[in-house]
Amino acid sequence: MNIRPLHDRVVVRRMAEERTSPGGIVIPDSAAEKPIQGEVIAVGNGKVLDNGDRRPLDVKVGDRILFGKYSGTEVKVSGEEVLVMREEDIMGVIE
Repeated sequence: MNIRPLHDRVVVRRMAEERTSPGGIVIPDSAAEKPIQGEVIAVGNGKVLDNGDRRPLDVKVGDRILFGKYSGTEVKVSGEEVLVMREEDIMGVIE
């Protein structure tokens, strides 16, 4: 991956969602929603505070995260679609 996010931004790869419902019904691509889970593949240096200090990010490369359905900006890097979003758009880390 040849993208380095700036400040408090992170680059996320969406996780694949299940294509079958709990009852065994196969969900077609046209009816499937975008996944709201992903893996962090790059992080910025941290948020610059008003006093000039830099606060490091709470997430790190490799974390599995939850984010909003419409969070971030989709970009294509090296033939792969990824999301670039601010740390504040992340709802939580899956442990």
